[in-house]
Amino acid sequence: MRGKRAVVLGGAGFVGSHLCERLLDDGAESVLAVDNLITGNEANVRTLKPRAGFQFVNQDITEGLEVDGPVDFVLNLASPASPIDYANLPIETLRVGSIGTENALKLAEKKKAVFLMASTSEVYGDPLVHPQKEDYWGNVNPIGPRSVYDEAKRYSEAISAAYERSRGVNVRIVRIFNTYGPRMRLNDGRVVPAFVGQILRGEDFSVFGDGSQTRSFCYVKDLVDGLVRLILSDVRGPVNIGNPREMTIKQFAEAVRAAAGGGGQIVYHPLPKDDPKQRQPDITRARTLLGWEPKVALEDGLRDTIAYFREVAGRPSGA
Repeated sequence: MRGKRAVVLGGAGFVGSHLCERLLDDGAESVLAVDNLITGNEANVRTLKPRAGFQFVNQDITEGLEVDGPVDFVLNLASPASPIDYANLPIETLRVGSIGTENALKLAEKKKAVFLMASTSEVYGDPLVHPQKEDYWGNVNPIGPRSVYDEAKRYSEAISAAYERSRGVNVRIVRIFNTYGPRMRLNDGRVVPAFVGQILRGEDFSVFGDGSQTRSFCYVKDLVDGLVRLILSDVRGPVNIGNPREMTIKQFAEAVRAAAGGGGQIVYHPLPKDDPKQRQPDITRARTLLGWEPKVALEDGLRDTIAYFREVAGRPSGA
Protein backbone atom coordinates (compact mmCIF):
# COMPACT_ATOMS: atom_id res chain seq x y z
CA MET A 1 0.00 0.00 0.00
CA ARG A 2 3.02 2.31 0.26
CA GLY A 3 2.37 5.50 -1.68
CA LYS A 4 -1.23 4.54 -2.52
CA ARG A 5 -4.29 6.73 -2.07
CA ALA A 6 -7.57 5.21 -0.91
CA VAL A 7 -11.13 6.41 -0.42
CA VAL A 8 -13.11 4.36 2.11
CA LEU A 9 -16.87 4.89 1.91
CA GLY A 10 -18.52 4.09 5.22
CA GLY A 11 -15.11 4.78 6.74
CA ALA A 12 -16.44 5.65 10.22
CA GLY A 13 -18.36 2.40 10.50
CA PHE A 14 -17.36 -0.74 12.35
CA VAL A 15 -15.51 -2.47 9.50
CA GLY A 16 -14.66 0.73 7.61
CA SER A 17 -12.73 2.25 10.49
CA HIS A 18 -10.65 -0.91 10.93
CA LEU A 19 -9.94 -0.89 7.20
CA CYS A 20 -8.79 2.76 7.31
CA GLU A 21 -6.45 1.89 10.18
CA ARG A 22 -5.00 -1.11 8.34
CA LEU A 23 -4.38 0.90 5.15
CA LEU A 24 -2.51 3.56 7.10
CA ASP A 25 -0.52 0.91 8.98
CA ASP A 26 0.43 -0.61 5.62
CA GLY A 27 1.91 2.69 4.44
CA ALA A 28 -0.90 4.27 2.41
CA GLU A 29 -0.03 7.86 1.53
CA SER A 30 -3.63 9.03 1.86
CA VAL A 31 -6.83 7.57 3.30
CA LEU A 32 -10.05 9.55 2.96
CA ALA A 33 -12.92 8.23 5.09
CA VAL A 34 -16.36 9.31 3.86
CA ASP A 35 -19.39 8.70 6.07
CA ASN A 36 -22.68 10.46 6.75
CA LEU A 37 -22.76 8.93 10.26
CA ILE A 38 -26.26 7.56 9.82
CA THR A 39 -24.98 4.35 11.44
CA GLY A 40 -21.25 5.12 11.64
CA ASN A 41 -19.57 6.90 14.53
CA GLU A 42 -16.91 9.57 14.20
CA ALA A 43 -15.41 8.28 17.46
CA ASN A 44 -14.33 5.18 15.52
CA VAL A 45 -11.76 7.27 13.61
CA ARG A 46 -10.81 9.62 16.46
CA THR A 47 -7.40 8.03 16.93
CA LEU A 48 -6.78 8.17 13.17
CA LYS A 49 -7.39 11.91 12.77
CA PRO A 50 -3.92 12.99 14.01
CA ARG A 51 -2.18 10.58 11.64
CA ALA A 52 -0.51 11.93 8.54
CA GLY A 53 -2.51 11.28 5.39
CA PHE A 54 -5.86 10.64 7.08
CA GLN A 55 -8.93 12.76 6.42
CA PHE A 56 -12.58 12.37 7.42
CA VAL A 57 -15.48 13.90 5.49
CA ASN A 58 -19.10 13.82 6.66
CA GLN A 59 -20.95 13.26 3.39
CA ASP A 60 -23.88 11.28 2.01
CA ILE A 61 -22.63 9.46 -1.09
CA THR A 62 -26.15 9.31 -2.55
CA GLU A 63 -25.91 13.09 -2.97
CA GLY A 64 -22.78 12.85 -5.13
CA LEU A 65 -19.11 12.07 -4.67
CA GLU A 66 -16.18 14.23 -5.71
CA VAL A 67 -12.58 13.72 -4.58
CA ASP A 68 -9.61 15.91 -5.48
CA GLY A 69 -6.39 14.39 -6.77
CA PRO A 70 -5.46 10.86 -7.79
CA VAL A 71 -7.11 7.82 -6.21
CA ASP A 72 -5.81 4.25 -6.39
CA PHE A 73 -8.63 2.47 -4.51
CA VAL A 74 -12.32 3.18 -3.92
CA LEU A 75 -13.63 0.85 -1.22
CA ASN A 76 -17.41 0.87 -0.80
CA LEU A 77 -18.51 -0.22 2.67
CA ALA A 78 -21.30 2.37 2.93
CA SER A 79 -24.56 0.80 4.11
CA PRO A 80 -26.59 0.09 7.21
CA ALA A 81 -25.65 -3.49 8.05
CA SER A 82 -27.69 -4.73 11.01
CA PRO A 83 -31.34 -5.86 10.95
CA ILE A 84 -32.35 -3.07 13.33
CA ASP A 85 -30.68 -0.47 11.11
CA TYR A 86 -32.15 -1.55 7.81
CA ALA A 87 -35.58 -2.06 9.39
CA ASN A 88 -35.47 1.55 10.59
CA LEU A 89 -33.76 2.89 7.46
CA PRO A 90 -35.25 0.89 4.57
CA ILE A 91 -35.21 3.61 1.92
CA GLU A 92 -31.77 4.83 2.94
CA THR A 93 -30.46 1.25 2.68
CA LEU A 94 -31.85 0.84 -0.82
CA ARG A 95 -30.59 4.25 -1.95
CA VAL A 96 -27.03 3.74 -0.72
CA GLY A 97 -26.91 0.29 -2.33
CA SER A 98 -28.10 1.68 -5.66
CA ILE A 99 -27.45 5.40 -6.09
CA GLY A 100 -24.52 5.42 -3.66
CA THR A 101 -22.86 2.44 -5.30
CA GLU A 102 -23.18 3.97 -8.76
CA ASN A 103 -21.67 7.26 -7.54
CA ALA A 104 -18.79 5.25 -6.09
CA LEU A 105 -18.34 3.38 -9.37
CA LYS A 106 -18.33 6.66 -11.30
CA LEU A 107 -15.55 7.92 -9.02
CA ALA A 108 -13.53 4.74 -9.59
CA GLU A 109 -14.07 5.03 -13.34
CA LYS A 110 -12.99 8.68 -13.38
CA LYS A 111 -9.89 8.02 -11.28
CA LYS A 112 -9.06 4.68 -12.95
CA ALA A 113 -9.04 3.19 -9.47
CA VAL A 114 -9.57 -0.35 -8.24
CA PHE A 115 -13.15 -0.59 -6.92
CA LEU A 116 -14.06 -2.86 -3.99
CA MET A 117 -17.73 -3.61 -3.46
CA ALA A 118 -18.34 -4.88 0.07
CA SER A 119 -21.27 -7.22 -0.42
CA THR A 120 -22.63 -9.71 2.06
CA SER A 121 -23.54 -13.32 2.69
CA GLU A 122 -27.13 -12.05 2.79
CA VAL A 123 -27.15 -12.24 -1.03
CA TYR A 124 -27.51 -16.01 -0.47
CA GLY A 125 -30.73 -15.41 1.54
CA ASP A 126 -31.96 -18.47 3.44
CA PRO A 127 -29.64 -20.82 1.53
CA LEU A 128 -30.66 -24.13 0.01
CA VAL A 129 -26.97 -24.98 -0.57
CA HIS A 130 -24.58 -25.57 2.32
CA PRO A 131 -21.90 -24.37 2.76
CA GLN A 132 -22.35 -21.41 0.43
CA LYS A 133 -20.07 -21.14 -2.60
CA GLU A 134 -19.73 -18.06 -4.76
CA ASP A 135 -21.48 -19.74 -7.70
CA TYR A 136 -24.67 -20.22 -5.65
CA TRP A 137 -27.36 -17.73 -6.77
CA GLY A 138 -29.23 -17.62 -3.49
CA ASN A 139 -32.75 -17.97 -2.09
CA VAL A 140 -33.96 -14.45 -1.34
CA ASN A 141 -37.44 -13.09 -0.68
CA PRO A 142 -37.46 -9.89 -2.78
CA ILE A 143 -40.26 -8.18 -0.79
CA GLY A 144 -39.71 -9.54 2.74
CA PRO A 145 -38.57 -7.51 5.76
CA ARG A 146 -34.90 -8.26 5.05
CA SER A 147 -35.19 -7.54 1.33
CA VAL A 148 -34.13 -3.90 1.52
CA TYR A 149 -30.64 -5.03 2.54
CA ASP A 150 -30.50 -8.30 0.58
CA GLU A 151 -31.66 -6.76 -2.68
CA ALA A 152 -29.62 -3.57 -2.24
CA LYS A 153 -26.49 -5.70 -2.04
CA ARG A 154 -27.54 -7.95 -4.92
CA TYR A 155 -28.13 -4.84 -7.03
CA SER A 156 -24.79 -3.35 -5.96
CA GLU A 157 -23.06 -6.52 -7.16
CA ALA A 158 -24.98 -6.39 -10.45
CA ILE A 159 -24.15 -2.75 -11.20
CA SER A 160 -20.51 -3.31 -10.21
CA ALA A 161 -20.30 -6.22 -12.66
CA ALA A 162 -22.01 -4.09 -15.32
CA TYR A 163 -19.51 -1.25 -14.88
CA GLU A 164 -16.70 -3.79 -15.16
CA ARG A 165 -18.08 -5.33 -18.36
CA SER A 166 -19.27 -2.17 -20.11
CA ARG A 167 -16.90 0.51 -18.83
CA GLY A 168 -13.77 -1.37 -17.87
CA VAL A 169 -13.81 -0.51 -14.16
CA ASN A 170 -11.41 -2.70 -12.19
CA VAL A 171 -13.90 -4.34 -9.80
CA ARG A 172 -13.50 -6.60 -6.78
CA ILE A 173 -16.54 -8.04 -4.98
CA VAL A 174 -16.32 -9.47 -1.48
CA ARG A 175 -19.16 -11.30 0.24
CA ILE A 176 -18.70 -10.72 3.95
CA PHE A 177 -19.99 -13.27 6.45
CA ASN A 178 -20.85 -12.51 10.09
CA THR A 179 -18.09 -10.30 11.45
CA TYR A 180 -17.54 -9.17 15.02
CA GLY A 181 -15.02 -7.18 17.04
CA PRO A 182 -14.33 -3.85 18.74
CA ARG A 183 -16.22 -0.78 17.44
CA MET A 184 -19.48 -2.59 16.91
CA ARG A 185 -22.39 -0.66 18.41
CA LEU A 186 -23.69 -2.21 21.59
CA ASN A 187 -27.30 -1.63 20.49
CA ASP A 188 -27.04 -2.54 16.81
CA GLY A 189 -29.09 -5.72 17.16
CA ARG A 190 -26.57 -8.24 15.87
CA VAL A 191 -26.01 -11.30 17.97
CA VAL A 192 -22.51 -10.50 19.34
CA PRO A 193 -23.29 -7.07 20.83
CA ALA A 194 -26.77 -8.29 21.82
CA PHE A 195 -25.38 -11.12 23.95
CA VAL A 196 -22.57 -9.00 25.40
CA GLY A 197 -24.97 -6.16 26.19
CA GLN A 198 -27.25 -8.58 28.03
CA ILE A 199 -24.28 -9.83 30.07
CA LEU A 200 -23.28 -6.28 31.00
CA ARG A 201 -26.85 -5.50 32.07
CA GLY A 202 -27.26 -8.76 33.99
CA GLU A 203 -30.01 -9.99 31.67
CA ASP A 204 -30.79 -13.38 30.18
CA PHE A 205 -29.70 -14.25 26.63
CA SER A 206 -32.37 -13.63 23.98
CA VAL A 207 -32.29 -16.40 21.39
CA PHE A 208 -34.66 -16.34 18.43
CA GLY A 209 -36.22 -19.60 17.30
CA ASP A 210 -34.92 -22.74 19.00
CA GLY A 211 -31.28 -21.66 18.70
CA SER A 212 -30.43 -24.39 16.19
CA GLN A 213 -29.83 -21.94 13.34
CA THR A 214 -26.14 -21.65 12.53
CA ARG A 215 -23.72 -18.80 11.92
CA SER A 216 -19.97 -18.52 11.29
CA PHE A 217 -18.19 -15.65 13.05
CA CYS A 218 -15.09 -13.92 11.68
CA TYR A 219 -12.99 -11.50 13.71
CA VAL A 220 -12.76 -8.07 12.12
CA LYS A 221 -8.96 -8.02 11.74
CA ASP A 222 -9.10 -11.29 9.82
CA LEU A 223 -11.79 -9.85 7.57
CA VAL A 224 -9.80 -6.68 6.89
CA ASP A 225 -6.76 -8.74 5.99
CA GLY A 226 -8.89 -10.50 3.39
CA LEU A 227 -10.12 -7.19 1.99
CA VAL A 228 -6.59 -5.85 1.60
CA ARG A 229 -5.39 -9.06 -0.06
CA LEU A 230 -8.33 -8.86 -2.47
CA ILE A 231 -7.76 -5.26 -3.61
CA LEU A 232 -4.07 -5.99 -4.20
CA SER A 233 -4.90 -9.08 -6.26
CA ASP A 234 -6.15 -9.61 -9.80
CA VAL A 235 -9.01 -11.84 -8.65
CA ARG A 236 -12.26 -11.31 -10.56
CA GLY A 237 -15.70 -12.40 -9.43
CA PRO A 238 -17.13 -12.58 -5.90
CA VAL A 239 -15.00 -13.93 -3.06
CA ASN A 240 -16.39 -15.16 0.26
CA ILE A 241 -14.54 -13.83 3.28
CA GLY A 242 -15.60 -15.35 6.57
CA ASN A 243 -14.76 -17.99 9.12
CA PRO A 244 -15.95 -21.49 8.13
CA ARG A 245 -16.23 -22.57 11.78
CA GLU A 246 -20.00 -23.11 11.94
CA MET A 247 -21.90 -23.20 15.22
CA THR A 248 -25.47 -22.97 16.42
CA ILE A 249 -26.67 -19.81 18.13
CA LYS A 250 -27.06 -21.84 21.34
CA GLN A 251 -23.41 -22.92 21.09
CA PHE A 252 -22.41 -19.35 20.41
CA ALA A 253 -24.27 -18.15 23.52
CA GLU A 254 -22.23 -20.63 25.56
CA ALA A 255 -19.00 -19.38 23.94
CA VAL A 256 -19.89 -15.80 24.89
CA ARG A 257 -20.73 -16.93 28.41
CA ALA A 258 -17.37 -18.67 28.73
CA ALA A 259 -15.42 -15.68 27.36
CA ALA A 260 -17.26 -13.26 29.67
CA GLY A 261 -17.03 -15.46 32.72
CA GLY A 262 -20.78 -15.47 33.26
CA GLY A 263 -24.18 -14.73 31.81
CA GLY A 264 -27.86 -15.41 32.25
CA GLN A 265 -30.14 -18.17 31.08
CA ILE A 266 -31.32 -18.59 27.49
CA VAL A 267 -34.79 -17.20 26.80
CA TYR A 268 -36.40 -18.11 23.49
CA HIS A 269 -38.33 -15.74 21.23
CA PRO A 270 -40.12 -16.23 17.87
CA LEU A 271 -37.80 -16.45 14.87
CA PRO A 272 -37.97 -13.33 12.64
CA LYS A 273 -39.37 -13.78 9.13
CA ASP A 274 -36.84 -14.96 6.53
CA ASP A 275 -34.07 -15.37 9.13
CA PRO A 276 -31.50 -17.75 7.54
CA LYS A 277 -31.38 -21.23 9.08
CA GLN A 278 -27.76 -21.90 8.06
CA ARG A 279 -24.83 -19.69 7.24
CA GLN A 280 -21.33 -21.00 6.53
CA PRO A 281 -18.88 -19.77 3.89
CA ASP A 282 -16.99 -21.99 1.52
CA ILE A 283 -13.66 -20.10 1.45
CA THR A 284 -11.88 -22.25 -1.12
CA ARG A 285 -11.48 -19.28 -3.51
CA ALA A 286 -10.04 -17.05 -0.77
CA ARG A 287 -7.62 -19.78 0.32
CA THR A 288 -6.40 -20.70 -3.16
CA LEU A 289 -6.43 -17.29 -4.88
CA LEU A 290 -5.58 -14.93 -1.99
CA GLY A 291 -3.73 -17.21 0.40
CA TRP A 292 -6.21 -16.07 3.05
CA GLU A 293 -7.88 -17.84 5.90
CA PRO A 294 -8.93 -16.65 9.37
CA LYS A 295 -6.32 -16.81 12.11
CA VAL A 296 -8.01 -15.40 15.23
CA ALA A 297 -9.71 -18.05 17.34
CA LEU A 298 -13.28 -17.26 18.38
CA GLU A 299 -12.35 -17.45 22.05
CA ASP A 300 -9.59 -14.84 21.63
CA GLY A 301 -11.70 -12.55 19.48
CA LEU A 302 -14.58 -12.67 21.94
CA ARG A 303 -12.32 -11.74 24.85
CA ASP A 304 -11.09 -8.65 22.99
CA THR A 305 -14.61 -7.72 21.93
CA ILE A 306 -16.07 -8.10 25.41
CA ALA A 307 -13.23 -6.03 26.87
CA TYR A 308 -14.02 -3.27 24.36
CA PHE A 309 -17.73 -3.27 25.24
CA ARG A 310 -16.96 -3.18 28.95
CA GLU A 311 -14.72 -0.16 28.37
CA VAL A 312 -17.40 1.59 26.30
CA ALA A 313 -20.07 0.84 28.90
CA GLY A 314 -17.90 2.48 31.53
CA ARG A 315 -17.37 5.73 29.60
CA PRO A 316 -19.42 8.85 30.35
CA SER A 317 -22.27 9.48 27.92
CA GLY A 318 -20.99 11.07 24.69
CA ALA A 319 -17.34 10.15 25.33
